[in-house]
Amino acid sequence: MRIISGKYGGRPLKAVKGTNTRPTTDKIKESLFHMIGPYFDGGIALDLYAGSGSLGIEAVSRGMDAAYLVDQYPGAITTIKENVAMTKEEDKFMIWKKKDTTALTQLKGSGVSFDLVLLDPPYEKEDWTALLSNLVHADLLNPHALIVCETDKHTAVEPNESGYSKYKEKVYGTTKLVVYEWSRAND
Repeated sequence: MRIISGKYGGRPLKAVKGTNTRPTTDKIKESLFHMIGPYFDGGIALDLYAGSGSLGIEAVSRGMDAAYLVDQYPGAITTIKENVAMTKEEDKFMIWKKKDTTALTQLKGSGVSFDLVLLDPPYEKEDWTALLSNLVHADLLNPHALIVCETDKHTAVEPNESGYSKYKEKVYGTTKLVVYEWSRAND
């Protein structure tokens, strides 16, 4: 694994040891960022199931101002810290060892909102409807935020909230990427 492009481009990344995470391949990561950018002019990213931190670090490498990297698995947090240290810009990353729901609860009302949300939960624990609703009810999405959902190609990703509009969807082998754009009804 490596950072594909941007100011950290080409730097190697460590993978989380064991089978508790499912890393996004470099090929899918590159395709993903070409779908949504490929570069950004500032903003804040949330990588809610960060694993190695690869996607959030890539977002900052490509121009996001900062990223919240959240995972509940201790081995992932250790790997994220090592990968963030490689950037030499640790102040751009908030690393949280928390469950997804705990992180969203703590972010609610904090004044932090996101321009890019990266979601790659464990396949057996996916509840896309609830997850996408929780982002809205916690008021964590800036207008025109992009929400990237990575899942198995057979899984439907359909939000209940009317503010989501499908931006792009692509299948790569067994992986499906669905990108939504958020806009409030009054935008």
